Amino acid sequence: MHVTKPSSPSEIVEGSSVTLTCSSDANPAANYTWYKKNQPRPHGEGDIYRFTSISSEDRGIYYCKAENKHGEINSSSLFLNVQYGPRLPSVSVSPSEIVEGSSVTLTCSSDANPAANYTWYKEDEDSPTASGQIFIINDFRAEHSGSYSCEAQNNRGRSNSTFHLTVAGAWRLITVATVPVFFLAIVLVSGFLWIIKKRSSKQPPESPDTGEQMQPAGPEDGLHYASVLFSKKQRDPVYSNIGSAPPGRPERETKEEEQEETVVYAAVTFNAAASRTRGQEAAEDPAGLYSTVNEKRNL
Repeated sequence: MHVTKPSSPSEIVEGSSVTLTCSSDANPAANYTWYKKNQPRPHGEGDIYRFTSISSEDRGIYYCKAENKHGEINSSSLFLNVQYGPRLPSVSVSPSEIVEGSSVTLTCSSDANPAANYTWYKEDEDSPTASGQIFIINDFRAEHSGSYSCEAQNNRGRSNSTFHLTVAGAWRLITVATVPVFFLAIVLVSGFLWIIKKRSSKQPPESPDTGEQMQPAGPEDGLHYASVLFSKKQRDPVYSNIGSAPPGRPERETKEEEQEETVVYAAVTFNAAASRTRGQEAAEDPAGLYSTVNEKRNL
């Protein structure tokens, strides 16, 4: 018994119709069974096996077996090379979390026969960004973020897949940089307010309004007169009222009352800014300062 090699078209395209034929010289006539390599169960029977619409899953190695009551024999193998366009590409990104300044590797893969060629595009750019199955972006920056597409193509068709790249650590880096600036601003404002408060506490309190404006000491005398108080309980007045004694009272009693009238000059202070030298000159000057003056009147 002899079996010829099954015949098939030289170029098989997915979706087309394909017919396999097996023949053998045998007496009595042989029966035929079709097998696909690595599959134990028969794939079909008869000297002709037909694929009405062959697919990529039908790609593989086939053979037929011829047998009669005198024996059996297998044919030589036939490889069915089904060609098809690229399937939807899948893209892997390494590392999965992109940090600014790092190196990013993009890999595109697609099931295609014949093998696909790959081209990389960036959103809103007409010309390709790169070509090849692997695309590497060194020193990834914010401007590299955006939508990318990987296109796989062969002589049977093309397919593309779109994905988005972004810098995962961008917001985190901005926050980390902003926090120290925020606290520095708080420290500066607090220090400025503390200085203002400190200066305000050092200013001397304003003197109460007594109805008489205190004149600043001149550059020559350096004196400061606060107020003059008169009292009738002190002795030796400088000024006294002169009048006739009321009738019925002796003149001696009137003179005794007048002797009790006194005048006092009080609360005469030196300017704190006056120097010791000025104080000495004021002491020698007969018109100098006196803290309290008591003058006894001799009547």
